[in-house]
Amino acid sequence: MTWQRGIDGFDPHQAEALSREGAVREYRYASRGRRLGTGTLACPRCDAPVVPGAPIAPSDALGCPFCLHTGAVRDFLSLAVPTRPARVVVRVVERVRPARR
Repeated sequence: MTWQRGIDGFDPHQAEALSREGAVREYRYASRGRRLGTGTLACPRCDAPVVPGAPIAPSDALGCPFCLHTGAVRDFLSLAVPTRPARVVVRVVERVRPARR
């Protein structure tokens, strides 16, 4: 196979050299969790959707922004089918404990 420089001045050898110098690198980190399923996170009292700001544990405290009902996350979580539009992904994550000295 031969390469021929066209009118636009494209040189495949130069493009390859440039792509190696200023290469974009993608880092993927291994996940220590597995997907358990998809559920709905909504207030058990008024059924308003609740959006967490960060990953949360089932035992963490959570409050409804509409009726101000509070409780544990597990009280707000429903894994029943069908899930409503306020869907969340439920993952089981292994906690990494610090090494003992």
